[in-house]
Amino acid sequence: MTLPGASAGAGRHGEAGSAQGGRAEEDPSGDRGAVSDVEPGAETSGEKLLVVDDDPFIARLLEIELAAAGYQVRVANDGQQAMDQVGQDPPDLVITDVMMPHVDGFELTRSLRQDPRTATISVIILTARGLSADKLEGFAIGADDYIVKPFDTPELLARVRGVLRRKREMKDESPLTGLPGNNRVQDEIEGRVTAGQEFALLLVDVDRFKAFNDHYGFPRGDTVIQELAQMMQDVLESTAGDDGFVGHLGGDDFVVVVGSSAAALVADTIVQRFDAAAPGYYDDEDLARGWIEVLNRRGEPQRYEPISLSIGVASTQRRTFAHFAEVMAIATEMKNFTKTTPGSSWAIDRRGT
Repeated sequence: MTLPGASAGAGRHGEAGSAQGGRAEEDPSGDRGAVSDVEPGAETSGEKLLVVDDDPFIARLLEIELAAAGYQVRVANDGQQAMDQVGQDPPDLVITDVMMPHVDGFELTRSLRQDPRTATISVIILTARGLSADKLEGFAIGADDYIVKPFDTPELLARVRGVLRRKREMKDESPLTGLPGNNRVQDEIEGRVTAGQEFALLLVDVDRFKAFNDHYGFPRGDTVIQELAQMMQDVLESTAGDDGFVGHLGGDDFVVVVGSSAAALVADTIVQRFDAAAPGYYDDEDLARGWIEVLNRRGEPQRYEPISLSIGVASTQRRTFAHFAEVMAIATEMKNFTKTTPGSSWAIDRRGT
C-alpha cells in the first residue's frame, strides 16, 4: 500500500525513500451510598469527566454526584458513543463500566491508550466484577484505577480526586524518562505554529510493546522506554543541535520536534539505532526463535515478532498547520501508514495543503 504524497524510509538499510516512496520496513447494579457533599478540604478545578454506562439509572446517579462535587460531567451510553464524545471534546477523566454492548469498557480503554491524542486521558473502570483477573486486565491495558460495585460516594470521589491529582502532577514531566510531558509538548508545538516556524513533528511508537511487557515484565519494558528516550536525545544532539525537542506522551509514545529539513535524517538515525539495540532486550532463545509467545485476551497463545519502531512525520515544508491537534493528526496518520509493513520504518507526509 502506498499513501499518496508519503515519503518513507527503512532504518534497516539506512536509506530514505523518495516521494511516493518505496516502503521498506515499516449487571451493573448494587447498593449505593447516599449522595454526600464534597469532603472538607477537597478541591476540584472544574475538570471535565465523561461517565460511560449503559444503565441510565447508574449513569444519572454518577452524573449528579460528580456534578455536585464541582466537576463538569457528560454521559455516554456505550463505548462507541464515548469515543465520539472524546473526539469532539476530550475529557480529563473517563469513568467507564465494563459490561456494555458494542464497545465494552476494556475495549474503550484500549482504544484511548492506543491513540496519542487520547492516551493521557485518565480512566477509572467501574464494574460489578471484582475478580483479580479482571482487575489485572484493566490495569494492564492502562486503566488508572478500578472500582468494584457496590461502592459509596465518598470512596468514589476520593478515587476521582486521586486520579486527577496524579494526572496534574504528571502532565509536565514523565516520571519514567524525565522528558517533558503532554502539556509541555503541546506548548512546544503551539509556540512553533503561532510563530510560523518551519518544523517537523516525529510521532514515535514502539510496535508490539504490550506483548513484550507481558512476556518479560514491566522492569525490562521500562528499560526499553528509558533507553529509547536517551537514544533520541543523543540523536538530536548529534543531528539537530539546539533546535531539537523530545517529549514523552506516555507509555511507548514519544514526540520529537526538529527543523523540517532534518526530519528524514533524524527519523532514519533513530530507527537504525533502535534496531541495533533491540536484539539485546530479548533472551537468547527468544531471539534465535524470532518470536515470543503471549496469551491473548481469550487466553490463547499468540506469537509476536520482535519490537520495532513506527515513526510518522508531519512537516511544514509543504503545508501550514493551524493548531497542535492538526499536527498530531497528520503525524498519527503517517505512523499508522508505517505499521502496514513489518519492521522498523518511518514515513513523512509530503502532501500540500
